[in-house]
Amino acid sequence: MLQITKPIAFIDLETTGVNLGKDRIVEIAIVKLLPDGSRTVKRKLINPEMPIPKTSSDVHGITDDMVKDAPTFAQAAQELRQVLADCDLSGYNSNRFDIPLLIEEFLRAGVELEMKGRRLLDVQNIFHKMEQRTLAAAYKFYCGKTLEGAHSAEADATATLEVLLGQLERYPELGNTIDSINKFLGDEVIVDFARRFIMCDGVEVFNFGKYKGESVAAVLTREPQYYDWMMRGDFPQQTKQKLTEIFTRTKLKGLKV
Repeated sequence: MLQITKPIAFIDLETTGVNLGKDRIVEIAIVKLLPDGSRTVKRKLINPEMPIPKTSSDVHGITDDMVKDAPTFAQAAQELRQVLADCDLSGYNSNRFDIPLLIEEFLRAGVELEMKGRRLLDVQNIFHKMEQRTLAAAYKFYCGKTLEGAHSAEADATATLEVLLGQLERYPELGNTIDSINKFLGDEVIVDFARRFIMCDGVEVFNFGKYKGESVAAVLTREPQYYDWMMRGDFPQQTKQKLTEIFTRTKLKGLKV
């Protein structure tokens, strides 16, 4: 059994698409596992304030008509922040999609979701390291059951929790804490959730484009116009937020020299 000292929230989002900078949430489910082993579930439809493409509706079954009377994310943000208060976060591909997009929505709503001190556990990373399959296959492999209602946010979030518990039973080398699992996985230190920057020897470096592998601070010092280009570009808000932090820190350091 997973040993936890504070709640862990298993999150699954259904969205208008997969672009972190543009797309919006249409459904969110949060299955919260408490230290005593009990669970709570929060599920909400969200009005994305934009049309849901048919290609996305074909996947998750949520249409414009189904969300027209639902709250916007801004209207639901405070409630969702309270649900996630003092929780570590988990999901399936959550470190690369669900959590980054969720943070984007909070930023757009002007509501801060404090991430400091939260541990992130992406169940997909365990599966890919051990078996390399889909969520439905993971559910069948670890739980011996067929995933009914796939692409329903609550069904997927619940299945993800059950897959993790099955993984702990199958792989004792994972340990039974979030820290032991992340140590086994060797997860990288996150700078921005879209991973446009990564840490290398304690320094933020670009993880894309012509300056990939170069120090962000060094590039911004040499070419401050690159900061302006990124701020005007189609990058996630949280990436721009981190870029501004690095840029401001670099400028202040330069003034002190």
